[in-house]
Amino acid sequence: MSDAILTLSDITSGYGSAAVVRDVSLDIKQGEILAVLGKNGMGKSTLLKTIMGFVSPFGGQVILRDKDVTQTPPHMMARSGVAHIPQENTLFPDLSVEDNLRLGVNSDRLFRQRLPTIESLFPRILERMKQRAGTLSGGEQKMLLMCRGLISHPRLMLIDEITEGLQPAMVDRMAEVLVKARDDLGISVLLVEQHLDFALSIANRFMILKLGEIVDQGVVDSQVTSDQLSAHLAV
Repeated sequence: MSDAILTLSDITSGYGSAAVVRDVSLDIKQGEILAVLGKNGMGKSTLLKTIMGFVSPFGGQVILRDKDVTQTPPHMMARSGVAHIPQENTLFPDLSVEDNLRLGVNSDRLFRQRLPTIESLFPRILERMKQRAGTLSGGEQKMLLMCRGLISHPRLMLIDEITEGLQPAMVDRMAEVLVKARDDLGISVLLVEQHLDFALSIANRFMILKLGEIVDQGVVDSQVTSDQLSAHLAV
């Protein structure tokens, strides 16, 4: 039995007849953050959507805890412990913060049990439980998206550009939350990011996606610096 929670083997996917992701293979262990870096249009979001089941692969396999989930629909992936935090805002703006959070669990009992975890991560969210989600600030809406994913107690989170448009203080807070989710809750994270410093501050490993293919990867340590990776991301 593999110790990886997620394994991709030669995944190729895209839209219509056009391949956007080509022969991507990777694995993520329990309690690990893998950062997928690259410029816009390189296939990063498509990769996450393929894993989650929104995009059907042309070839390859998606393995979740030794089970082939290649053709599994999104709602079944969610039931299997995978949370997807997409780049686009998927909140229900006319519902309250509380009602948006409740979408992450299937019972009132679980909602009550898991609220303390959310409170420890984002206390300000609980102060706004009765407020309509659409009236929150941009940063608060990103917090709510993260909370809705975390309250489901996932084993794996697929997170797409969570820092986009955030103020520096909120970026730092997101980093703290993801490190705590990894270290304290054992959650694995596949993190798509363009914010290089943020990604490298929390990731265990990185990979660079260029034109849908992995062109570089490695361990984030003292030998891996922003300058070394910037060459791949330069315009």
